[in-house]
Amino acid sequence: MNIIGKRAWEMAEHLATPEHLFFNRRQALKGLGLGLAGGIAGSLLPSPLRAEDDPSAGLYPVGRNAAYTLDRDLTNPAFVETYNNFYEFGSHKRISAAAQKLPIRPWVLKIDGLCDNPQEIGIDDLLKKMPLEERLYRHRCVEAWSMAVPWSGFALAELVKLASPQAGAKYVRMETFQNPEVATGQKQTWYPWPYVEGMTLAEATNELAFMATGVYGKPLPKQSGAPLRLALPWKYGFKSIKSVVRISFTETRPVSFWEEIAGSEYGFWANVNPDVPHPRWSQASEELLGTGERRPTLMFNGYGEQVAGLYAGLENEQLYM
Repeated sequence: MNIIGKRAWEMAEHLATPEHLFFNRRQALKGLGLGLAGGIAGSLLPSPLRAEDDPSAGLYPVGRNAAYTLDRDLTNPAFVETYNNFYEFGSHKRISAAAQKLPIRPWVLKIDGLCDNPQEIGIDDLLKKMPLEERLYRHRCVEAWSMAVPWSGFALAELVKLASPQAGAKYVRMETFQNPEVATGQKQTWYPWPYVEGMTLAEATNELAFMATGVYGKPLPKQSGAPLRLALPWKYGFKSIKSVVRISFTETRPVSFWEEIAGSEYGFWANVNPDVPHPRWSQASEELLGTGERRPTLMFNGYGEQVAGLYAGLENEQLYM
């Protein structure tokens, strides 16, 4: 018999605000641009953009995993879909329209490195192999704003199991697509394209590490990282790489995209810590995107009970930058 204990950051599933109720309680507002414009992105709120029909649309919505709930309302989807960091399409937040140029079929994921089951697998075949579920996660950007998001997808541990890493594998390296013809930001040669991220194998197999393929009960829109992105909710958002095409198992610690650019500001670990400021701003509080509300930042973004043990003995590392 499985006994699931209630974690410190959870509340009962019935208290998590469903999407339709989230909108209904705002119907009295005269428009999203007026009613929610007090926040960091109020001026960026057109109607939500929808990507072209996704072949995986029939898989959604998926069942919610009641072990992963929230202490706050879900973020309005209009903000999630129109306030995006995706440097492949520009170094600003208004990239959602440009990202629609990204072709997401065919999409092949390469699995290689120190593993017993290297392969190249199409995204739709991968989805057939994975146990899809929905999880409600906090998402904390290094820029001191946050979202509350209902990701759909599967535990990264399931993908690790599929690959069957060898004894020498200590790290997981992920890489996004490279296609400067459609992602014009990749023509900026001062960036080290393609975008690369990495984590330890222990982090990758932690229960919270999640590969997102959908959001709000639908396939991921392109600007959110379709068709496959990472979600590491205890780390700053730049660690959650978008539009992944390659996963490699390695003995050597990868150098991530932002670590290569500015390692003193955006390190390998990038765990959320309210007591460790960014060199140019405080991390003590965060703005809940679309509300104008500020809240104190939570250590490990509120997931310390699940992840703090991953960093025992690493006190000399820059764990929070």
